[in-house]
Amino acid sequence: MSHLLFYVYRYVCLQVVNRLKKDYVYETLLNYGVDYDNTWIYDKIHHEINQFCSAHSLQQVYIDMFDQIDEKMKDALQADCTRYAPGIEIISVRVTKPSIPDSIRRNFQHMEEERTKVLIAIEKQMVAEKEAETQKKIAISEAQKNAHVSKIQMEQKLMEKESARRQEEIANAMYMAREQSLADASFYRTMKEAEANKLMLTPEYLELKFIEAIANNSKIFFGNKVPNMVFDQRLLGNFFQDMVRKENMES
Repeated sequence: MSHLLFYVYRYVCLQVVNRLKKDYVYETLLNYGVDYDNTWIYDKIHHEINQFCSAHSLQQVYIDMFDQIDEKMKDALQADCTRYAPGIEIISVRVTKPSIPDSIRRNFQHMEEERTKVLIAIEKQMVAEKEAETQKKIAISEAQKNAHVSKIQMEQKLMEKESARRQEEIANAMYMAREQSLADASFYRTMKEAEANKLMLTPEYLELKFIEAIANNSKIFFGNKVPNMVFDQRLLGNFFQDMVRKENMES
């Protein structure tokens, strides 16, 4: 117990108002005598004050909880009286705050100032730790947000590349299909032209073309000897039939 707390405990003024119930007068006086209040009030109140001061700090006893001491002492005294001396009724307890010498008061004020400084330092440390924790949470949240945004952007780029690749595949497929279609059409046209030409190679058609060629290349000869030319339609027809037959066999 500190010096100041001992001083408060030693010089505190206590007033206890009690009453002895008439139904318990004989029993109480028989058990504890006419000075029953010394046993259950005077000695007991100092014991309770001692216990209270030992369990609390100077700040609590002299300032924070001083207004509660009356009721706490009354309840403590009444509890023991009810249990061991039921004839005693505690009506009220009054605790007067003692006057403290200036030297002790200054010491107390100095102690309180130091305690306040310590509390302020602890509070500042707690605030700094809280701010650091808040900044850490903000940094973690910002990093997570940036990572999430980067992931979304990367996925978007991959999707764009995949879309471009698919578009290129579709364009290539369309180009190949178009080229295949053009090749098929060209092949079909060539085949049809060949079939048409094949149908046109008849003896009559060849004979007509032969005559036209001769007509276009006619010449006039002058002199004593003129070339003899035998033009036999049957021989010409047989010649063209042989050509058509050979053409069919080769095809």
